[in-house]
Amino acid sequence: MVFAAPGEALARAENVLRSDPSPLDSSVAHQVIGIWQRDFGDLAVALDHLRRARAFAARADSADREADVLATLGVALVHAGRTRQGLAALDRGVARGTGHTRARVLYRRAFAGWVLGRHRESLEDLRRAIPVLRQADDVIWTARALSVRATVHLAMGAVERADADFTAAELLWETTGQEHDKAVAVENRGLAAYRSGDIPAALRLLAEAKERYDELGTPSFMLYIARCDVLMAAGLAPEALAEADAAIATLDRIGGQSTRKAELLLTAARSALSTGDAQTAIARAAVAVRLFSGQRRSWWETHARLVLIEARVAGGAASGRLVQDASAVADKLASFGAPAAPEASLLAGRVALALGWTADAERHLAVAARSRVVGPPLARMTGWAAQALRARAAGSRRGVLEACRRGLDVLDDHRMTLGASELRARATAQGAELAALAQQASLAHGGPRRLLEWSERWRATVLSAPPTRPPADPGLLASLTAFREIASRAEDARRQGRPVPALEREQRRLEREIRSRTHHIRGGAPGGGDRFDPARLLDRLGEARLVELAVLDGRVHILLCGQGRVRRFEGGLLAEAAAEAEHVQAGLRRLAHPGAEGRLAVVEAAGRRLEELLLGAAADHLGSGPVVIVPPSTLHRVPWALLPSLRERVLSVSPSAGSWLRARETEPPPGGRHVLVRGPGLASEGAEVPEVAGHYATATILEHDDVQVPRVLEELDGAALAHIAAHGTFRADSPLFSSLRMADGPLIVHDFERLDRSPYRIILSSCDTARLATVGADELLGLVTALLPLGTAGVVASSAPVNDAAVVPLMLALHKGLGAGLSLAEALRDARAALPGDALHQATGWAFAAFGAA
Repeated sequence: MVFAAPGEALARAENVLRSDPSPLDSSVAHQVIGIWQRDFGDLAVALDHLRRARAFAARADSADREADVLATLGVALVHAGRTRQGLAALDRGVARGTGHTRARVLYRRAFAGWVLGRHRESLEDLRRAIPVLRQADDVIWTARALSVRATVHLAMGAVERADADFTAAELLWETTGQEHDKAVAVENRGLAAYRSGDIPAALRLLAEAKERYDELGTPSFMLYIARCDVLMAAGLAPEALAEADAAIATLDRIGGQSTRKAELLLTAARSALSTGDAQTAIARAAVAVRLFSGQRRSWWETHARLVLIEARVAGGAASGRLVQDASAVADKLASFGAPAAPEASLLAGRVALALGWTADAERHLAVAARSRVVGPPLARMTGWAAQALRARAAGSRRGVLEACRRGLDVLDDHRMTLGASELRARATAQGAELAALAQQASLAHGGPRRLLEWSERWRATVLSAPPTRPPADPGLLASLTAFREIASRAEDARRQGRPVPALEREQRRLEREIRSRTHHIRGGAPGGGDRFDPARLLDRLGEARLVELAVLDGRVHILLCGQGRVRRFEGGLLAEAAAEAEHVQAGLRRLAHPGAEGRLAVVEAAGRRLEELLLGAAADHLGSGPVVIVPPSTLHRVPWALLPSLRERVLSVSPSAGSWLRARETEPPPGGRHVLVRGPGLASEGAEVPEVAGHYATATILEHDDVQVPRVLEELDGAALAHIAAHGTFRADSPLFSSLRMADGPLIVHDFERLDRSPYRIILSSCDTARLATVGADELLGLVTALLPLGTAGVVASSAPVNDAAVVPLMLALHKGLGAGLSLAEALRDARAALPGDALHQATGWAFAAFGAA
């Protein structure tokens, strides 16, 4: 009962002990309390009850009872880090037990073997136990044994065997009332999905398991570990680190299992390493190594040592000792049959290369490269990274490019299984090394066109195919509605000066729920998305020029595309350009308010410095036609119209050349509907909207009580042009919750992703609507990038705070140009030129940019 109805089992055991029970009943009751405390509470309390249970079993003169208690005590001692004592108790239990009881004890010794990483010994005990349990028709213990065997198979990389055992166990669990064990079965399926590379399914199953554990009131620290592993694979390492540290704190508070604490520390170290925090990773991994060593858990200790070495290398260390340590870890992992062995060989090879030890590097990299043909996607990418490094060491540019291409193909297939745009974007970080190797090889031995191809190969790849449209999930829709209501109430309370902590807590809870549900969406079949073709780009450019900025080793390289060719120019340092862009943004913020005219000259001077850093000599070769700028994600906030050579041009910005091509070739929808939205709370009250309506024969105007998110989405779907005058809020912490304020609350990016087709052209005449968050390798998340893959070919938005009143004449002039048949970029250029010459209006014009190609 302790795993069917844990709370009831605990209460009944305590009642038994209050009723002057026999030694046999006392033994059972103390054992139940010991199991409950061992798995869900204080391990010290558990050990006390289990020792009492053993003493009462001896008084009851029942060898099988004593064997059963010894098995439970042995597992508890192992979890307490007293490995030698725990294994001795389990061995005595096997010796004391007979028949069916001995099989149950063997199962527990196998479980302890899995905890300790002694996988072959564990499988041997299960080989002896499972036939006996089946013959006795012991459904519950057979299912437990199959589950542990599956988990051991997973640890050894045998995913198909694990899946078969998990499936067989789950069928058995469905015939029982073992609710905790059923939750474990769901968790195990999530773990198997993760190991097979199905991240959305893993997240969904682990969320379901957590709901089941929460209903039972039984915390599962293994679930936290599994969930952190999946979050890291999904590119959500900061969330994984926070979750691991929180679980460690909980475990310490309740006096829980030392074994689980060590595993969580290892998970936290991996998470910190994924976030780039080498020092935190070193600290967590060092403690994990020490705990595993004391617990005599060599398999786990070796994995922790691998993370410790990786963290030291990430922190800048490189020495012969590190090569030797990584090599020893690789050998030991290989002897265990651990899937992480190639990762250790790659690390040894990478450090050896850095030291110039080419022969040693080749030996280690050749071993790591074997993993490129089998296993889950991220393991195969490890193999292809090793192969690329081998080719570079051998001086084979072709070999480098082939390995990088094959590795990034694996990543593409993996990325397309993810339905959520956030997960797709974050997953690209896994390919950063491959893409950098390919770009370096292209720069050293190939022409500018080859460098362009590889710059595009990993740039804004998330925009190459739309995210999977969220299903008609009533739970997701309910959460979105509740989120809007809570966010609206919190905003009202802030304006009235009332406290909002409770509302903010509920808003954060709903945000977590929405993110979680969208992360569970599975993507389409592998192979989706376009392949970039430089010839097609050059053909479609016509008289225009496209300037793609590639970054290699911290320096900007300018790829100027047009007139049938690609030319390369060298720019300045990326860090200097990014710092200058921040100075410009600060100046534009000041200029958005009257009285800051003195800052205009400072901002213009910064614009000249940005041009030197970002365009260099290419500025003299732009021709007289339109210009498309394709910046790296780091420079997405540059106000390009401020640069002197771009100020009077037809200018548009695109996250990638491929994205511009898709926008250029997107056909407008039939019908030509125009939708104008005037949101609440604007200083200008959206004054341009009624006048803009006069530019169009028919236009739907939404204002006042009509500006409700469901109605707005209904009108936006499939429109030819949408103009939204509403307060914009950018969320750097969670960019897909960046929003536009409607009458009933925020309209967020997740809402736009539910459209069948977003408007062909969309104008966002408010602050910060073009602000984006940099994630993954070179990806951007925010309002603009959410719209471009959904059917929008052109967006006008602002990358800085703007003056509401100064926006009105800009928008009126913009629509005048659109009414005359101009593109967004052409109309925006003319609108800037028509503005008054004062600093306020000039800064407003520079803050807005045209994205895409409509």
